[in-house]
Amino acid sequence: MPELPEVEALREFLDERLVGEDFARVTPVAISVLKTYDPPLSALEGARATAVARHGKWLDITADSAAGGTERALHLLVHLARAGWLQWKDELPAAPPRPGKGPLALRAALASGAGFDLTEAGTAKRLSVHLVRDPSDVPGIARLGPDPLAADFDRAAFATLMAGERRQVKGALRDQSLIAGIGNAYSDEILHAAKLSPFKPVQNLTEQETSTLYAALRSTLREAVERSRGLAAGRLKAEKKSGLRVHGRTGRPCPVCGDTIREVSFSDSSLQYCPTCQTGGRPLADRRLSRLLK
Repeated sequence: MPELPEVEALREFLDERLVGEDFARVTPVAISVLKTYDPPLSALEGARATAVARHGKWLDITADSAAGGTERALHLLVHLARAGWLQWKDELPAAPPRPGKGPLALRAALASGAGFDLTEAGTAKRLSVHLVRDPSDVPGIARLGPDPLAADFDRAAFATLMAGERRQVKGALRDQSLIAGIGNAYSDEILHAAKLSPFKPVQNLTEQETSTLYAALRSTLREAVERSRGLAAGRLKAEKKSGLRVHGRTGRPCPVCGDTIREVSFSDSSLQYCPTCQTGGRPLADRRLSRLLK
């Protein structure tokens, strides 16, 4: 799943290529992708892209439309979900896209002939696109917590957010209404950098552990953003994978201590961690595996 660093890199990528360009048409290909109907996507025809922003894991493309003789801003909001991606093309195919069983979900064509495709692998279609007049009209954006890379997201702000939590620390980090943009992969990376168990209750964190977790959160995300900066959209997935220390590396040696990276599996996801670095050398119980062994 694309998380804050990859979406920020896509934002910068689009900001360089899209701003100042006019939309020719935006065509939904998968029935499930478009979540709004007013204004219609046809309102983007002839509109000029003026800015690209990010809200957590959401991309926000602002376009100025002169429909009805009055200039107004529209926001094309994209959430790539678990298996979605954006593919930029300097020259789109001349033939219009056809609905089918392939990964193509939406095509945005520019007057210049360039544009981008939104694609989604797999059968669970969760990629979503909204066209609205105000980003806060989308519930998923309206409920977002603060951006962890914002200038005012300091240690005190982080501690205030965590003060009322009673969940395990990994679940808290992944809650978009608490902190925007962190998902399964980077929560694993942050906790490894902070040397904390993913199952540790937030209320049991000491003042020092809270400070360490905050520093790990900021440094992990900043470093990932820097690694991705300037890369073409097609290279971002490989860059993310190569930069991960524990997530997705089950069975491999920890790059810090050399212990074997372990995994805990859930019904639709898994987490990875280093026992030596994070849990005092004790493996965490893998509930799914435990059931299989009964």
